[in-house]
Amino acid sequence: MTRARPAAGGGRWVTVEVGRLARWLDGFEERHGPVLVSGDGQQVRVAGADGATATCEVPFPPLAVDGEDARAALVEHALRPRRVGVLLARLGGYAVGVADGPQVLAVKAGQRHVQGRTAAGGWSQQRFARRREGQARVAYTAAADAAVQVLLPEAGRLEGVVCGGDRRAVDAVLADVRLAPLRSLVTGPFLDVPDPKRRVLEESVGTVRSVRVRVEDPPALVG
Repeated sequence: MTRARPAAGGGRWVTVEVGRLARWLDGFEERHGPVLVSGDGQQVRVAGADGATATCEVPFPPLAVDGEDARAALVEHALRPRRVGVLLARLGGYAVGVADGPQVLAVKAGQRHVQGRTAAGGWSQQRFARRREGQARVAYTAAADAAVQVLLPEAGRLEGVVCGGDRRAVDAVLADVRLAPLRSLVTGPFLDVPDPKRRVLEESVGTVRSVRVRVEDPPALVG
């Protein structure tokens, strides 16, 4: 499946599943004429004869080949099976897993109660805020415990760790000193997912293995 959404600064982001990437690039050339390809370790840019461009983010960079060979190299790179960690966290919930290609090998998910916000003021508000902060710490620690159990033993074999959910929650989990070996493995894009659960993590593996492409239409079609 291919999904699209507007991109800041113009154009649109298209998420292309790895199995469709070669056909998608062929279709881009059919629609926009002969293409010029350029690239580096982080992205591959395909420019059509009519001025349209498709800039592909390299998943799990860097890409070893650049220049005109980058298009074929990108497809090969994206299709290669790799072992990846996934960390999804929101306030009160988490899901942590390891995937090898499309197969999910291990998942640990859980929830911890964290009270919602209140409109009360004065000392009651302060007591509530302290209680809520304590509950959040417990929730983040539980998520870090799960990451220690599931991700840390695999750290030496993981090609990356993809995160998602709420950025503040993920940052709080990764701040745990035990997870220091995972921080350098974190790679993008950040996944926009609902409350983390086992099912949500399993469904997100397809997105983890997809390629994000920024498409900009020919100048005559812009606007």
